[in-house]
Amino acid sequence: MQLTGKVAFVTGAASGLGKQIAHLYSQEGAKVVIADLNQGAADATASEIKAAGGSALGVAVDVTDEAQVEAAVDRTVKEFGGVDILVSNAGIQIVHPIEEFSFAEWRKMLAIHLDAAFLTTRACMKHMIAAKRGGSLIYMGSVHSKEASVLKAPYVTAKHGLLGLARTMAKEGAKYNIRANVICPGFVRTPLVDKQIPEQAAALGISEADVIKNVMLKDTVDGEFTTVDDVARVALLFAAFPTNALTGQSLNVSHGWSMT
Repeated sequence: MQLTGKVAFVTGAASGLGKQIAHLYSQEGAKVVIADLNQGAADATASEIKAAGGSALGVAVDVTDEAQVEAAVDRTVKEFGGVDILVSNAGIQIVHPIEEFSFAEWRKMLAIHLDAAFLTTRACMKHMIAAKRGGSLIYMGSVHSKEASVLKAPYVTAKHGLLGLARTMAKEGAKYNIRANVICPGFVRTPLVDKQIPEQAAALGISEADVIKNVMLKDTVDGEFTTVDDVARVALLFAAFPTNALTGQSLNVSHGWSMT
């Protein structure tokens, strides 16, 4: 039980990577806040965790809305007595060539990935600093935090930006024993990735099978997708690590797709 006594605030936690992380954190003893745009889905995930003997709370929050983020984190502290772990995980994907991206789509992508990371970090850090018990800031990056792919200009830009935020937070948080790190998964078969397959097939003029084999998994060592459990285990490592020896880092979970 590596997270006994800890409180985790996980965004986008009603499905995919966030949901798996929330379940694993609960199994390791943490109280978990399921922060998601969909209240019903957040409540359902919280109910699953509680049915398994854990402690969880579903909170509806638009992670790009300053007031909603502040209110959600304040509620977390009121309900559970603090916040020790932030997992900034909520995300979306839109794929187009750059000339077809609208400015509204560009701004939406950066808001959900970067603005949300800033807002949740600021809200959680204030409480972490006041509580004087340290903390862990974890950002869901991507192999696209380090590599580029066609059709994904705003996504790649945002994911690169998370590295800069984490490294800065590692320096600012060090004196408070607050660590900051980035998880960089390869392609994981979540609804977000499944949606991309036909979109990329249409944009590139190839079959969906070719998108999987020759685009998504081409540079892996074994042609395999990363799993939600693979990513959750790295999220546990970052959350439970006891010292500032592991901070300001990014860890690829990609079957060797990127080795930087």
